[in-house]
Amino acid sequence: MPPLLHLHPRDDVAVALRPIAAGEALSAGGRSVVATEAVPHGHKISLTQLAPGMDVYKFGWPIGRATADIAPGAHVHTHNVETRLKGVEGYAYDPSQQEPLPTANAAEFLGYRRADGRVGTRNEIWILPTVGCVGRTAERIAGIASARHDEAVDGIHAFPHPHGCSQLGSDLESTRSLLAALACHPNAGGVLLVGLGCESNQMDDLVAAISEPLRGRVRTLRAQGVEDEVEEGLALVDELVSEASHAERRPAPFGELVLGLKCGGSDGFSGLTANPLVGRMADVVVGSGGSAILTEIPEIFGAEHLLMARARDTEVFDRVVTLVNDFKRYFLESGQPVSENPSPGNLAGGITTLEEKSLGAVQKAGQSPVGDVLRYGERVRRQGLTLLEAPGNDAVSSTALAAAGATLILFTTGRGTPLGFPAPTVKIASNSELAARKPRWIDFDAGVVLTSGLDSAAAALLDRILALASGEPTASERNDEREIAIWKRGVTL
Repeated sequence: MPPLLHLHPRDDVAVALRPIAAGEALSAGGRSVVATEAVPHGHKISLTQLAPGMDVYKFGWPIGRATADIAPGAHVHTHNVETRLKGVEGYAYDPSQQEPLPTANAAEFLGYRRADGRVGTRNEIWILPTVGCVGRTAERIAGIASARHDEAVDGIHAFPHPHGCSQLGSDLESTRSLLAALACHPNAGGVLLVGLGCESNQMDDLVAAISEPLRGRVRTLRAQGVEDEVEEGLALVDELVSEASHAERRPAPFGELVLGLKCGGSDGFSGLTANPLVGRMADVVVGSGGSAILTEIPEIFGAEHLLMARARDTEVFDRVVTLVNDFKRYFLESGQPVSENPSPGNLAGGITTLEEKSLGAVQKAGQSPVGDVLRYGERVRRQGLTLLEAPGNDAVSSTALAAAGATLILFTTGRGTPLGFPAPTVKIASNSELAARKPRWIDFDAGVVLTSGLDSAAAALLDRILALASGEPTASERNDEREIAIWKRGVTL
């Protein structure tokens, strides 16, 4: 494997595939340089002379502008490059030519077909508190019920959260919509809603937000209205288990999956290995008639034009523009710059600006046309690639993906994280070192893209996805890592 990777003919930089020592003679992209300083693994080295104010290209697009003279062979990072992002922008619809998408027409997984026609990858009982006050109650019910019904269903899980009261207006509505969407998820064979009784997020309003055909598998418990809320809850879970235990896994085509696309703890290799690999999976599921959901809207700033050019029509384009600029205004109205996103871990891994992070992150969406735009708490409603409103925060955005209907979440990471969410969360390491060091966290090593190529890695990941969708537990499931986080944007009373 060569020491440098040059991604696009327009690029001014190459990525170090191993630590580079000062004085090393190197070549990439048809150009030869001598490293003028040490360059860490995953960081960038300049292949050209750049003057202050010049755009710096990676992935064939600007990732920022030079703030100092940058000589060939120099380390390119935050000390000599700054963001170009400023604020809300105007956009023009310039649709790109769409290429045919790959398919997996013969591929099948074993899933649970629900009454509304959707197919789940798990048959679980979910216990959802309406309010934070009964979060521990929900956990106690789940713990006892799990011991009672160890084999009858795939699992019994509570998802506590601190919200549902002291909220107003659209903030309360977002909490209610998110919980209602989770209650409709095809991975839940039954749902117990546990309320307190006096909370803002009233039980009747929450039930009304659940799709009517699915209310038959929902039970409700108001803790203030019964003598022993745990015993009452256990009796209701017994009912749900009795009904859900009759479900059986049956073959379903790959296109029945809904893939959530997520990255967290990115490094300099995320945009080279794991994200393009997930992009291939997104294209395959969409090409096979299924759905993929991309979120983390702040992590497309600087690369949004690539998605806008793939909008199915002008109506979808306008909704993408509105979503992106609304999110930028959300930052600006809070006194924050729109470019403030790469975390300390991102920076240490070689990501310099938000544009660079975004250009790597949007590769998770592959080449599929953008067919729909959802607001936070809404559920996927059509086949194809959907853009979903949610922030970059791992827990909030992954919960939003699950609520939108993702039956499997493909989560790429260069730094590693143990987090898991209601839908099975497949951790895909961007580098082989992480996969070897954290095997209890990682489900797939995308570092093999650099050694065996994207096609071979994609075939292996497809097989892994089919096994996990058919019931093999993910690493986070084995570690009992399941949680939700609700995006709270309003005033707390």
